[in-house]
Amino acid sequence: MPRIIDLSKPIQFNAQDPWFMRVKIKHKAHSSARWLIRFLGLPFRLFPPGFSGWADDTIKHMGVHATTHIDAPWHYFPTVAGQPAKTIDQVPLDWCYGDGLKLDMTHKADFDPITVDDLNAELARTKAVLRPGMIVLIQTGRDRFNGTKEFAEVGTGMSKEATEWLIDQGIKIMGIDQWGWDLPLRYMIEQAKTTHNPDLFWEGHLVGREKEYCHIEQLVNLGALPVSGFKVCVFPLKIVGASAAPARVVAILEE
Repeated sequence: MPRIIDLSKPIQFNAQDPWFMRVKIKHKAHSSARWLIRFLGLPFRLFPPGFSGWADDTIKHMGVHATTHIDAPWHYFPTVAGQPAKTIDQVPLDWCYGDGLKLDMTHKADFDPITVDDLNAELARTKAVLRPGMIVLIQTGRDRFNGTKEFAEVGTGMSKEATEWLIDQGIKIMGIDQWGWDLPLRYMIEQAKTTHNPDLFWEGHLVGREKEYCHIEQLVNLGALPVSGFKVCVFPLKIVGASAAPARVVAILEE
């Protein structure tokens, strides 16, 4: 039997998340539907014994980037190499299932970007084979900060060159277990302001202006995976016209 490893964080309210990414869900008890059923025409005397209604829940607020999610090319820029960028509902599903490969970057310090040399060194260390169509997962270990204020403030991040290199190897889907694909957002902003260099902000994401790819952010539990020998499923919700979508990302290991 295959073993399934969940790589997705729970979807729930967390006061420690940045205000613009907090999830708000209203949970409704079974009895909340009692009068709705009566309004629809079923007399109380005909309710099944002991039944007062169904439970229900409403997502009152959840941005598509608020939890474990996959970004569509449309998120990065309106076009890719001059052609219209795909929204999340246009991303081919065959991109979203494939052989997985984990690259361990837990040794990288906060604010130290991941380079092509880092990727090649890890491939050489593990003797793993990178093949076109694989789903590459970057393990930083920063998922340990999930649920804390520090989560959005710490981490390494994929450099422009490392992102381009993966795409050039035939990788369409890649992911990371920290808040974002790039260096932490506040850090990028401060560095750009300090150095007056417009090339420093969002350099990994903006590779998508010229090269088509998707990345997954806020993965968890990558430490439970081997380097290779597993499948990855990362099917996004089919939200028409959206820049991203939450996804239940799982790894499947044949045992």
